[in-house]
Amino acid sequence: MAVRSASAKWEGTLKEGKGTLNTSLGEHQYSFSTRFEDGVGINPEQLIAAAHSGCFTMALNAALERAGTPADYVQTEAKVELTRGDSGLAITHIELVTEGKVPGIDEATFTKMAEDAKDGCIISQALSAVPMSVTATLVS
Repeated sequence: MAVRSASAKWEGTLKEGKGTLNTSLGEHQYSFSTRFEDGVGINPEQLIAAAHSGCFTMALNAALERAGTPADYVQTEAKVELTRGDSGLAITHIELVTEGKVPGIDEATFTKMAEDAKDGCIISQALSAVPMSVTATLVS
């Protein structure tokens, strides 16, 4: 299997400094504002959300296909909640909100398969210390 990598560089103080996140897709700027305030730009938590939504969506799609009910599409948004508690900042919850157009399946089955995909997705497993939930909607 493949080894994936990314790197980060930070220059300056925490609040006035700036950073770059580098992936095979290019360089992305980030700052205190983009991470902890409402600044426009990327941040590490968004990258976690992107990785999780991508992995989960593929896992659910594969499960639907194995069950003989391939999806026309599956679309997922991952919401990564960053909060400040007594021990500092922490990711306290990840919510996966998914919808799919899947001919020949009922809502209960789709929801169960989404729950199973959440548990089986390798990114979910890597983030298993974080509470997670999934909301699944079947689109007709």
